[in-house]
Amino acid sequence: MDAVTVSGRRITYRRTGRGDPLVLLHGGFGFDSRAWEPQFDALADRFDVVAWDAPGAGGSDDPPEDFTLDAYADTLAGFVAALGLDRPHVLGLSFGGGVALALATRHPKVPRSLVLCGAYAGWAGSLRPDEVGRRLRRAADDVTRDPDEWLPEYLPGLLTPSAPASLRARTLDLMSGVHPRASLTMLHAMAAADLRDALGDLRVPTLVLHGELDVRAPLPVAAALHEAIPGSRLVVLPGVGHLSNVETPDAFTREVRTFLADAGSPA
Repeated sequence: MDAVTVSGRRITYRRTGRGDPLVLLHGGFGFDSRAWEPQFDALADRFDVVAWDAPGAGGSDDPPEDFTLDAYADTLAGFVAALGLDRPHVLGLSFGGGVALALATRHPKVPRSLVLCGAYAGWAGSLRPDEVGRRLRRAADDVTRDPDEWLPEYLPGLLTPSAPASLRARTLDLMSGVHPRASLTMLHAMAAADLRDALGDLRVPTLVLHGELDVRAPLPVAAALHEAIPGSRLVVLPGVGHLSNVETPDAFTREVRTFLADAGSPA
């Protein structure tokens, strides 16, 4: 693990490979840069792969409780600048997809392309208000309990029932480093965000990559992103859920490589 300081906060990250820069943004609820282990070696032959631990995840410092999705995006822009990455491709899953979209809207000259996996235009921009409220109430209750009690309850929303037991166990292990209060901050940031009005102004190549059986971010969420983002490409991975990068890593990585090859070099 390496680390840089951005706006006074320590941000840790993993880095491997050589080539065009590719920044990987993990999801929330305990996930950190380790969530991209299936992609590290598979993409390192072509890309300088950099996977951060978002503020409040992994080894990174926790943010203030009022941190917004825009604040995460601004921190990401500072992180990219601190590492001297020139127009990186940005790949975000779930919460990370929201951060990627916020980065592209607030700092349009930073990303070379976007890959949005199981992503939302913010929860307010993609989900019904009652569903947003339900998720927040559940999370607020969960973080008061021992993570070993409540983290397994989220697996049905992340993986399909056909996922092998070994993958379910590995997923729980990846979530075991959860920062409970910081995870609640992430969810509040996602809940308040509504990026729909900005999607039509995006002018970078964008892939919307989604699991067919995703129940956390149902397929209509992906279809709405694709329809709203000019020139975007929608690819649906059959038979997998929210964590498509771990449930079908070969197919996921193949689609990412194909898209990034088409996205080309920075302008």
